[in-house]
Amino acid sequence: MNAVVATLAASGPLASGWFLHGLVLRRRLTAARRDPLSGLPTRAAFERQAARALARGPHAVLVLDLDGFKAVNDTFGHAVGDEVIRSTATSLVDVLGEGHGSVAARLGGDEFAALVPLPDPVALPWLLRGLHDAVTAPCAYRGQSLTVGVSVGACLTAELPSTSLPLALRRADEAMYAAKRSGGGWRIADGPALTCTTTAGRRTGRRGTAGRGAA
Repeated sequence: MNAVVATLAASGPLASGWFLHGLVLRRRLTAARRDPLSGLPTRAAFERQAARALARGPHAVLVLDLDGFKAVNDTFGHAVGDEVIRSTATSLVDVLGEGHGSVAARLGGDEFAALVPLPDPVALPWLLRGLHDAVTAPCAYRGQSLTVGVSVGACLTAELPSTSLPLALRRADEAMYAAKRSGGGWRIADGPALTCTTTAGRRTGRRGTAGRGAA
């Protein structure tokens, strides 16, 4: 018994060291999955979470792109632009909620994506209106009131021929680009047919349900 106790005592520092090492690795891994500016999951982390979630039922896949963000950066500087990115991330989390199966992410630059459980498609326009209003609300920064627009595209996975995240993101991106071409707001993709690629690398917009904020 004394030998066992002695062995455990001797191994204590080593075990403690391995525990701390494992804790540091887990924290680094978690940090790598989060965008350091917005605090949202990165594209890779979002794609992993979303792919698993899609197998559990119908969802809405959203793609958002800020309107006028470059002008904010050029006029006020990148520090203010960073604040707009953080504010947009906060709006996404506030509207979509946490712990209900929704996932929001920053894809890069001023583009975001989200996955929302949505068994009833009737609720989607209400969600998009609320999200649009939250993102475009004035953002206070050091005594300045900043505003940006946003174009939002949405795709209902229940309307797709297969449960495919890349396909859903492409549909949502098409709808987002159509909303942007019409001056911003939101648009819902309404069909499975693809359209030709634009010179900007995105897809041209298809017909769909559209809105402009409170419309």
